[in-house]
Amino acid sequence: MEVIPAKKLTDVVDDRPVPPYVQALEERVGAYLPHEQVMRIRRAYLVGAAAHEGQTRKSGEPYITHPVAVAHVLADLGLDAETIIAAILHDTLEDTRLGRDELAGAFGETVAELVDGVTKLDKMRFSSRAEADAESFRKMLLAMARDLRVILIKLSDRLHNMRTLGAKDATSRRRIARETLEIYAPIAQRLGMNKFKAELQDLGFKALYPDRHRIIGERIRAALGNRREAMAKIEMALEGRLAAEKIPGRAVSRIKSAWSIYSKMRNEHKSFAQLMDVYGFRVITDSAMHCYMALGAVHGLYKPVDGRFKDFIAIPKGNGYQSLHTVLLGPFGAPIEIQIRTSEMESVAERGVAAHWAYKSDSGPANSAQARAREWLSALADSQANTPSASEFLENVKIDLFPDEVYLFTPRGEIFSLPRNATALDFAYAVHTDVGDHAVAARVDKKLVPLRTRLVSGQQVEIITAPSAVPNPAWLEAVVTGKARTAIRQYLKHLQHEDAVDFGHRMLDRALDARGLSLDAVPAATLDRFLEDSKLKRLEELLSEIALGNRFADQVATQLVNLLGPRDDHAPVAGEHSAEKIRITGAERGVLSFGNCCHPLPGDEIVGFLSSGKGIVVHRVECPNVAEFRKTPERIVAIEWDRDVTGDYRAELRIEVLNRPGVLATVAAAIADAGSNIENVEYIERDSTAATLLFAIEVKDRKHLADVMRRVRRTGVVSGVYRHPL
Repeated sequence: MEVIPAKKLTDVVDDRPVPPYVQALEERVGAYLPHEQVMRIRRAYLVGAAAHEGQTRKSGEPYITHPVAVAHVLADLGLDAETIIAAILHDTLEDTRLGRDELAGAFGETVAELVDGVTKLDKMRFSSRAEADAESFRKMLLAMARDLRVILIKLSDRLHNMRTLGAKDATSRRRIARETLEIYAPIAQRLGMNKFKAELQDLGFKALYPDRHRIIGERIRAALGNRREAMAKIEMALEGRLAAEKIPGRAVSRIKSAWSIYSKMRNEHKSFAQLMDVYGFRVITDSAMHCYMALGAVHGLYKPVDGRFKDFIAIPKGNGYQSLHTVLLGPFGAPIEIQIRTSEMESVAERGVAAHWAYKSDSGPANSAQARAREWLSALADSQANTPSASEFLENVKIDLFPDEVYLFTPRGEIFSLPRNATALDFAYAVHTDVGDHAVAARVDKKLVPLRTRLVSGQQVEIITAPSAVPNPAWLEAVVTGKARTAIRQYLKHLQHEDAVDFGHRMLDRALDARGLSLDAVPAATLDRFLEDSKLKRLEELLSEIALGNRFADQVATQLVNLLGPRDDHAPVAGEHSAEKIRITGAERGVLSFGNCCHPLPGDEIVGFLSSGKGIVVHRVECPNVAEFRKTPERIVAIEWDRDVTGDYRAELRIEVLNRPGVLATVAAAIADAGSNIENVEYIERDSTAATLLFAIEVKDRKHLADVMRRVRRTGVVSGVYRHPL
């Protein structure tokens, strides 16, 4: 019997008849693509139909109807043939036997890259569903950074899935709707694709909260019915004014979406009536000059509301959006919100990166939205390179998808757009990572301010740096941008690694010293063999592992001694040397932390306890927890304070006071006079005659704490001052 080779999925006859929905797609792309490209698209359909044969959607339709519908969405945007083909085949690599090589051979490497970028990662293994979603999202964003068309296909795919969501079960509908509202609609907005964003939000809102969507929709229709005549009058007045000033243009009314009204009601605590008591109009003209002339004309028609004018033509939004925004006091006592823009700006506002698509990878983007999208995606690619965790990367991306932005100037007039609530520190990192790392303060509109200061649009910001300044963990609480967060975390990880290597070296040397050896005396060949057996690449990794509590110095020292083999009779054994304690200066914050149970201070007798992955936690010897630690002696680290100690240390004081007016201020003043900073204060107990206060303060050492306690006792309003815990 003759063996017939398996037929390739791409071996299709191109002149086979196609169903009406494919004919409609061909007619749409035929309006702007040459005939040979339309035939390539037909061939992609035939290959896709063969690949998905036998597969159906939840609705019962053949599966191929979905990718063709996605292609139709992209054809309405005027996308190129590669994108349309990739859309038709976007699920083939994952769900069919069509392979990547066969796909690339039939339709080219570009199409294969696009399909690969869009392919979901359901077949990969992850520790959790959340991590899988984050990793899938990271892959999509990196593919976007290489080729913007990936996200256009992904958004179109999501849009058609949302349009046909009714076939899914209730749990799936809610999950997909929430993901759409949290991630995909903000991405569409970030890319300037407002038409996509609006439909995704509306469909997501309808699926997640069907009753709220229906009620708000009914109220919008009722409100519009009552004011139709008033809107027509305003529209005529606006167009009449433009004609009188000989400015070409038209005015159209704008209607707020159900989702935007619901979001503002929830976030701004406004009533439906407050939000609907605003008339919205858009004026479309033919040039930027006529936009400004139209602004003057409408300001002459109705009185402008002070402080409500925004010029997004001179300073475009981060997604390329351009328009003039103004608010006028209308003839019916209600505000009129007006957007003024050109037809070109209107197209970019509606379609964003997909407006006037002319994709050429070598000649750069065709419009400002594409240029800004590429800048954003390039920054994301840099961010992910320094962010090993996919879920942390997703968190950073969500931060960068804030729709509201502030626009800021450098002293040289450069413009930066940052998310709402951005601080001077975010601005420093936006300028350059090195500027952020060495920032100490900022000048905002020529006034000196701290780095945590929140910025507002229009401010001029100058960052003051110092070579000695470095990031600290508290900075993570002061920033909102993903770029700043990633850079700070990267520095802190590097700092922790350096501290860990240094401290691990001291711990291992101490353990070897107890055995009559030193690390320098261990032959390189022995060390290399130990590292290879331990699956470690470098000595630094071993030392870091020791300091972070993942390996024990005594065990490593014993293993190294055993590898060296028999030694002469005079070599001491473990325990013969009274090994010195490791001295700490307090500057090793990358690997040391201080127990909140006992708050050790320089001058206290201390002991270290290795906590896996965290490093060494320092405790006072008299800490109640130390007895428990001694049950695992291999985790105990013999440490003591160095003579030269740096930094401030947290201490707590329990203060018994007379309950009288002004006592808290008196005690606080005494603490401040002693040169100590107060972090927190709380009442523990209180009655009519006495009270117990707990102060959290910062001091240099035990001597400084004793000085603070003396000054507090001298106030005459206290009956007792104790270090807490005792």
